[in-house]
Order: sequence, then structure tokens, then C-alpha cells
Amino acid sequence: MPVTHLDIQTTAAVAANRLPTLQVTDLRFTYPDGLEALKGVTFYIAPGEKAALVGPNGAGKSTLMLHLNGLLNGQGQVNVAGLPLVKENLPVIRARVGMVFQNPDDQLFSPTVFADVAFGPLHMGYPEDEVRQRVARALAQVGMADFAHRLSHHLSIGQKKRVAIATVLAMDPQILVLDEPSAGLDPRGRRQLINLLRDLPLTMLISTHDMLLVQELFPRMIMMDEGQIVADGQTAVLLNDKSLLEAHGLERPVISSQ
Repeated sequence: MPVTHLDIQTTAAVAANRLPTLQVTDLRFTYPDGLEALKGVTFYIAPGEKAALVGPNGAGKSTLMLHLNGLLNGQGQVNVAGLPLVKENLPVIRARVGMVFQNPDDQLFSPTVFADVAFGPLHMGYPEDEVRQRVARALAQVGMADFAHRLSHHLSIGQKKRVAIATVLAMDPQILVLDEPSAGLDPRGRRQLINLLRDLPLTMLISTHDMLLVQELFPRMIMMDEGQIVADGQTAVLLNDKSLLEAHGLERPVISSQ
């Protein structure tokens, strides 16, 4: 079993007196039908870190991500920049954790792109001028500055995904959490997404089956299976462990020669 990233980094983080952006401790969750989806998950994400969450279907990745902003509530602890995830902190936590779902239509429900991106800041109580500034900044960050008055449902899937990211960027999150961001994208849209994620100066946790994306963008890989973290370390090291990947239903990415 590889030495965990948590073991290596905790001492350094404490020494630097920097709180983890995300700290999950002994998180457990059982669905009403008795399925034990999370079995004592513990890890943290340091400020500025970009990590990939990988594993086979049913590993618990989606269940874990739904705990990070309180959509599910299991046993254990979740802290965002030192703030515990409890009921009274939910509004602040949900601004700090920028959650982007796999299907952008789950987040885009307003008539225009501008209205979708403005929704969060408006409900946070910012004045109109501040909302407009946040919308303009977020759309510029994702390369959609000229689309503010377009109808969201007329956009391509790649454009919708970028707008969905803008809806959380407008709230100045401390961590960006994305579920399968490259799913459904054509090669051009996928490359645009990769470039966007590379350039965003944000702490990130990305759940994905796209191992080429992981290899290209994420220095750290957290591997889940059967509700537990089974490996957590440098992506380059874990991707070279063929037996580990095979044991947990993963494959080393193969770069096409075309």
C-alpha cells in the first residue's frame, strides 16, 4: 500500500500554520436500504492543491462529494477552511465549496446565462453592482464573456459546462469540486475544459473516470473502492502501479498515437 499523501503532508501543513482547505475525518454513511457507502473516509486537501478522486462505479465517490456541501449528512466530520460543516454553517459552506455536477442542466435553470451566474451572488445578498462585477469576472474566467445574454439551453454541452463552472466561481469558492467534468465532451470541448482547469488558480477536487485528464492535470490521486480510500499519493507513482490499478477496476491511460 502506498504511503498516503495525508501522512506525508499533515506535518508540513501544521508547521506552515495553514489550515487545510478541505478536511474529511472518519466519514461514514449508510443509505436507507442498508448500503454502507462510506466506511471511515479520511483525507484533506491543502490550499492550492489539485487532486483527482478516482475509482470504479459504486466506490462511493459521488456519495462523498454530496457530503462536502451538506447535500448528504453522515457520521464523521467535514471542515472547509476550518469551518465545521454543521447546519448553521451551511450557507457559508455552500459558498466556499463550488460544486459542479456532471450534467450542467442540473445547475442551469434561468432564462439567460447572466441570470444563471448571477443567481448565487444575488441570494448571498450582494448589491446589484457587485453581482454584475462577479458575473462578468466569472464568465471571463471560463471564456464565456460574450455569452451573458444568450439562452442557456441553446448552448453546446461544452459551453454549458463552462457556464456551470462560472455559476460557482461567481461566489468566490475556496475549493472547486467537479463530478465527471469531461463526460460527454467532444475532443475540442474536452481540450478547452482541460485548459480552463489548468489555468484556474483554485484548489480543486475532481471526481472522474478520465485517467488521461488525471494524468495531465492532477499531481495527486485519491483512489476509492467499496467506500474506502485504498490509495492516496502522487499520480505518477500510482499510475505506474499496474497491480493496484487492476485490483480496483482502473486502467493506466493510453495516449493515442493518432
